[in-house]
Amino acid sequence: MTAAAKTVNVMIVDDNPLIRELMAQALDPLCRVILAADGADALLKAVDAPPDLIITDFKMPGLDGRQLYEKLRHREATRNTPFIFVASQGDIEEKLRPLVAAEDFIPKPFFTADLVRVAKKFVDRVHLEKLQQRAPRAGVIQGRLEEMGVAELMQSLEMGQKSCRLALTHNGQKCELFFAGGQCKDARLGDVEGDPAVFEAINWADGEFEIDFAATSERTTTTRSTTGLLMEAMRLLDETNSNRVES
Repeated sequence: MTAAAKTVNVMIVDDNPLIRELMAQALDPLCRVILAADGADALLKAVDAPPDLIITDFKMPGLDGRQLYEKLRHREATRNTPFIFVASQGDIEEKLRPLVAAEDFIPKPFFTADLVRVAKKFVDRVHLEKLQQRAPRAGVIQGRLEEMGVAELMQSLEMGQKSCRLALTHNGQKCELFFAGGQCKDARLGDVEGDPAVFEAINWADGEFEIDFAATSERTTTTRSTTGLLMEAMRLLDETNSNRVES
């Protein structure tokens, strides 16, 4: 996602400055990062300007992550602010998962790549929702593939269990993907249909997209789930890259 598409505000809360900075550097390409040095600092900043997502350490001196969650839940403006908790596996299972409705949990120790993977799914979904709010036509979202790639679009539609048509254009080519409940059921790219059409379009790095939530298709031309299509596309890409290196 390019800097122009950084429309999602994510607050990182951790009392360890080194970890806080590492997390900020990892997420900076994806979103607007807001830093908070501890739970109290996060509470003040979130009340003043509610973020789209809070990623917080659980164990912190003073106001810990769960107390921050509970205090924000009692305020109208932050009642529905999503949380991702970073904690030990034991704390997640015993002190967090049974008591908080979190977007996700990241067990310690963790790699920044894991943080990016978890956060990106949420960031992409919120970015799509914000595009929908700004859409010139009701029920239609338009954007550029440079801002949100085909794989990210497909993942977001699957997570949101959306039914729609995703139309992609690239260098004069057009591909239409039809989703039902988040699953890609029908794909068309010229004379190519089904899985091969998806595998071709997923490599388009530039162009435009349009999501029409009123458009449907009665056909079923794909043979895999949305996740299955994405995984197979990644396998084919890895295979192609490997063959290029060998040759």
